[in-house]
Amino acid sequence: MNRNKMVLALAMLALVWSGSLLAADSGIHRAQFTTAVEDREPIDSVTELGTDHDRIIFFMEVRGMEGAELVHRYRFDGEVQAEVDLAIGGPRWRTWSSKRLVPEWQGTWTVDVVDSEGEVHGSWSFEYSDDHVPEYPAENGDD
Repeated sequence: MNRNKMVLALAMLALVWSGSLLAADSGIHRAQFTTAVEDREPIDSVTELGTDHDRIIFFMEVRGMEGAELVHRYRFDGEVQAEVDLAIGGPRWRTWSSKRLVPEWQGTWTVDVVDSEGEVHGSWSFEYSDDHVPEYPAENGDD
């Protein structure tokens, strides 16, 4: 192979390789349940939540999906309870949705991230239960 063909082959290989890196970097970069978002960042990561909380937030950061329409589909015991539409406005986009909870809805909650074609890009779950309510010690000697 002469020098020009080798340079061209290496350049093509570099383009293919960099394109696959870009493709691998697109999609959901981070996703988690949290109890609050401050300065566009989740304050904690929730996998279990007590019934002393009445709201959950699902936070995600996506990359390379500018212009996409995504949905956070909240399911409880397999049944869809809510869908929240989200427009992705930039190449790196942080967004979130929230769901009100009541103590009667104890069990496994799941959020599916779904695109406009119906493709599920991922699913995340947490447990909502009385078992996760912290016990607070009695104050001032009260029993």
